[in-house]
Amino acid sequence: MIVMAEKFAGLLKMSDAELNAKAIELKQELAKERAVIASGTRSEKPGKIRKLRRDIARILTALGAKKNSVKKKEAMK
Repeated sequence: MIVMAEKFAGLLKMSDAELNAKAIELKQELAKERAVIASGTRSEKPGKIRKLRRDIARILTALGAKKNSVKKKEAMK
């Protein structure tokens, strides 16, 4: 569980542009993996799709948390 918190903390330190670029990269990789499976061949790493989906969700959560923190700061002013 500690590893997950460290990954998320690392994502929060990244800029929004970096997070968006990383999300796009992971989504493209996920599409490639799904295409491999759809073509009828077996993936070399069957757990890779699950890992990619979780990483994408983690990035999107970090982006949402950053937006919410900015909104809260603006509301306090």
